[in-house]
Amino acid sequence: MYRRPLLQRLDPPSVIVFRALHLGDMLCTVPALRALRAAVPRAHIALVGLPWAQQFADRFSAYVDEFIAFPGHPLLPEQPVRHAALARFYNSLCTRQFALALQLHGSGDVSNDIVSGFGAQAMAGFCRGAPVVRDRTVLFPYPEIGAEPERLLSLMEQLGAPSTGVHLEFPLSRDDEDEWRASGLGASLTPGAYLCIHPGARKRDKCWPAALFAKVGDRLAAEFGLKVVLTGSAEEADLTADVASRMHHPPVDAAAPISIGAMAVLMRDARLLLCNDTGVSHIAAGLRLKSIVVFSKADIARWAPLDRHTHRCIWDPGAERAQVVLQHARALLAGTAPSRQRSVGMWPYW
Repeated sequence: MYRRPLLQRLDPPSVIVFRALHLGDMLCTVPALRALRAAVPRAHIALVGLPWAQQFADRFSAYVDEFIAFPGHPLLPEQPVRHAALARFYNSLCTRQFALALQLHGSGDVSNDIVSGFGAQAMAGFCRGAPVVRDRTVLFPYPEIGAEPERLLSLMEQLGAPSTGVHLEFPLSRDDEDEWRASGLGASLTPGAYLCIHPGARKRDKCWPAALFAKVGDRLAAEFGLKVVLTGSAEEADLTADVASRMHHPPVDAAAPISIGAMAVLMRDARLLLCNDTGVSHIAAGLRLKSIVVFSKADIARWAPLDRHTHRCIWDPGAERAQVVLQHARALLAGTAPSRQRSVGMWPYW
């Protein structure tokens, strides 16, 4: 017997979404949230995430109406558990009786139990193994292949929220612009006349060596007449300083205690971003900024930006492929077609 998709059957007045992860993971959720909003435009959509993600919810207020900080879980490694806040957190959600809870945190091994504790009238998400389809619970098999935005979007489509595009976004606000201007870091920069190098990552063992960032930066500065700007948080100032100390063309070191939004304003006006596999690569995708992303550990098929012409992803766990990075940086800056060279791996990866 034909059954309408869950969102069409429920037409929920309120939806609570769970995804308690870091910047890049959250930006990959945007296509799914955009589809959800289009499918239920009058619903109140609340996001449960890591405390930092209040700023994510504020930035994407077109898709998220409310942010609720998650106090943690012993089996999720992203944050320490705030045990004193657990009872109050779950009690408050159960009292509110959301019409639908969506588990967008992954395969559901741990997160399905968390979301079931929200006390919503219905629940949907991913699971391992066979699908679960009941009147008030719909869990689909977790897709083991595909890019992260596509995986999350597939859940929305199965629930009855057609795709509104798989592209990422990173909207900039007047506050972002004002903060960047007030920092004074860009006083000597001309839009379109510089490239950004972001040598950091949340996990330091993912970082390409400072010497290679410096080498590529120097070559591009000499060949294209561009200023090199080193970006990062204040906690990454040691990395940007290390890269700067190795360069012959003095860069602008913009590692500073500025917000992600202010840093994105800086990147918006750049010609190119060179970075590790980290959240800024997804900011670049949202800004339509050409980028070179160096991978060493993560699943490149899952986490690489989808536009493989604008964003070139280089697999280099041994830090041996600076020439390949340089080749593709030159191609992007010159506006030429991507090379089909397959020295390591298969097209469309290099």
